[in-house]
Amino acid sequence: MPSLAEPPVADFLVRALAGGLLAALICGVVGTWVVIRGMAFFGEAIGHGMLPGVAVATVLGIPVLAGGALSAVAMSVLIGLLQRRGRLSYDTSIGLLFVGMLSLGVIVVSHSRSFARDATVMLFGDILAIGMSEILVLAVTAALTVAVAVAFHRSFVAAAFDVRIAHALGLRPQLAKLLQVGLVTLAVVASYKAVGSLLVVGLLLAPAVAASPWTTRIPLRMCAAVGFGSAAVVLGLLVSWYANTAAGASIAALAILLALSSAVARRLWERVRLQPPIDRKRERHL
Repeated sequence: MPSLAEPPVADFLVRALAGGLLAALICGVVGTWVVIRGMAFFGEAIGHGMLPGVAVATVLGIPVLAGGALSAVAMSVLIGLLQRRGRLSYDTSIGLLFVGMLSLGVIVVSHSRSFARDATVMLFGDILAIGMSEILVLAVTAALTVAVAVAFHRSFVAAAFDVRIAHALGLRPQLAKLLQVGLVTLAVVASYKAVGSLLVVGLLLAPAVAASPWTTRIPLRMCAAVGFGSAAVVLGLLVSWYANTAAGASIAALAILLALSSAVARRLWERVRLQPPIDRKRERHL
């Protein structure tokens, strides 16, 4: 375990920080819409839906991001088909596919020689092993995410709050919904290496939840979510360095802790703000 006097300046930690900050940017922007639209369960499903593709890619020795992306897209399509053509509700469809894809992924990876390590990386990520190629993928994904969020902001807002108005204004709410589903899928796949399929939902939700009490304007909420997510990455890596804990899990745990701290701080702020000002003259006579 490193001492407090030993600064965290290792090359792999610098790469982990760069990748983590890019993941925080992606998840902060996308996670804001996930919270607003109530898509948390969908994000969790996509995280598990990519496991079969990642498992197959791991066993065959091909790029895991490609396998995960194909599997995640297939998961999104299956959810849509079950909802439209089946008689199952949206959450039931997601729940069934959630368990099915998770089981399939574990079954496939169980044939590998390093089953325990592969399964751990799939579920919890390996941000300390992130390389320049993954950082480049995250950078491109971050640029694409921000560009789509800016270009379709009006459509996203209208589709989230009133579909009829969105139709009347010609903002194409169905396209907006598809793009949001695509952004969630992209965020989960791109952030997989950093925090894994289980913990990526924490990075999607917790920073956005932490930002929610402080502003009602969506752009500002996104910026605050990115800030909270970045803080979770920095603090999580520091905890991992000095306490010798799992980096991905530390980042996710710090994100949840920041969300709880934000809620408590907001309540305390409202209590203080609602208290009447102290009458100093009357206080002297008491």
